[in-house]
Amino acid sequence: MSAELRELYQEVILDHSKRPRNFRDNPAATGRAEGYNPLCGDRATVYVELEGDLVKDVSFKGAGCSISTASASMMTEALKGKTRAEAESLFDRFHRLITSDPSRAAENSAPELGKLAAFSGVCEFPVRVKCASLPWHTLRSALEGGDARVSTEETEASRGDAEAKAGTGRP
Repeated sequence: MSAELRELYQEVILDHSKRPRNFRDNPAATGRAEGYNPLCGDRATVYVELEGDLVKDVSFKGAGCSISTASASMMTEALKGKTRAEAESLFDRFHRLITSDPSRAAENSAPELGKLAAFSGVCEFPVRVKCASLPWHTLRSALEGGDARVSTEETEASRGDAEAKAGTGRP
């Protein structure tokens, strides 16, 4: 990645962390979930308002590092107006981007990620992956409806168990 592109990505992340978009609760939400990263203390509550299968509105509240806050802010912008299936697909592409081998990050930075590609450098810092993924795992839980709680330790352990059962776990 070029120095100019890396600098632009840093500016986008800083802008969203300092001035998060959709930072508010939503009393009309059809799904709400609370997320917590016990390793660094990040907390996020994600509110999703579905209209049928369409994400009518998505917002968040919480306190966290710049990566976590920017990820939540950019996630909310990217998901409004998407279907539940499109939201799941975007979650999968974003998760691949931030968890892939750093040498392959550019391959996973597909154009459909748009500004979310700014997180391509996160994979170089494994501890920060959980910061970036916390809002997304919380969103996934909120899409299921109800009032759920998510922990980065549980989501990563669950994913690892599922991959091991499927024979796809990485060493």
